[in-house]
Amino acid sequence: MVLPNPVMTASGTAGHGAELSAYFDLSLLGAVVVKSLAAFPWAGNPAPRVHETTGGMLNSVGLQGPGVRAWLAEELPALLGCGARVVASIWGRTVEEYAEAATMLADAPPGVVAVEVNVSCPNLEDRRRMFASSAAATEAVLRATEGCGRPRWAKLSPNVGDLAEIAEAARRGGAEAVTLINTVMGMAIDPTTAKPRLGGQGGGLSGTAIHPVAVRAVFDVAGALPDLPVVGVGGVSTGLDAAELVLAGAGAVQVGTATFADPRAPMRVLAGLRTWVSRQGMSRFDELVGVAHHGSFRRHPAATSQGARR
Repeated sequence: MVLPNPVMTASGTAGHGAELSAYFDLSLLGAVVVKSLAAFPWAGNPAPRVHETTGGMLNSVGLQGPGVRAWLAEELPALLGCGARVVASIWGRTVEEYAEAATMLADAPPGVVAVEVNVSCPNLEDRRRMFASSAAATEAVLRATEGCGRPRWAKLSPNVGDLAEIAEAARRGGAEAVTLINTVMGMAIDPTTAKPRLGGQGGGLSGTAIHPVAVRAVFDVAGALPDLPVVGVGGVSTGLDAAELVLAGAGAVQVGTATFADPRAPMRVLAGLRTWVSRQGMSRFDELVGVAHHGSFRRHPAATSQGARR
């Protein structure tokens, strides 16, 4: 699939619909990735759900959502009305629940251009781990979601030993790309009460603090699986943050936690990324993807001289 530019929102940080349209034209982004949806309504975790940390935030929202069917009827029309290209994100507690959510999207409008399969969820069939911590479980979920009839991206967790192995399993299951990374497991305790600061006790750490983790994950997976497209996400708040992920091997990036401080962050990142690309003297954006694996830029002579004059 081809997007007009490589910057998107990150699931869970832009709402279920057109919430960010009050701040910028959503059609100017590569795509809007909505908050993960199950086949059923889900209430999420008890409050408090968010806690600010040094360089980021912890969240334990718990995947609250209206369910795929209600989203299609009540949220998606306004989002498509803004001209946005939409990536639907889905989750489940079992393989069967993932399959059900995917099948519900089979007749979605063409503006839903892809489905991001969030496998970083607790597995009720194996309570010791999330789906994304097992190659077999990841492959099974991706195979089960084929019914959506759209390209599927597997959103993977950094909280595993061999991320490339999980990415390869996702590809075997039918993933056309992987989204790296989801949040890093974390926790905060109030020293005055000795109680966890989040209602769900532990949570997921996001924001600037996890950016180096995301860069390493993208670099490792792109190096091990160079023909598997990667969407990079994690601590992106500037164009140069996005550029790092591109150089590590990401063909597109997502902006998430930065939108809580500045709802216009995705557009700011896009502008910064465009400025960076223009300064590299390359003739095509895709020539910049994964350059860090070669050790240096390989500029075209004409483009280099033009870049020097600018």
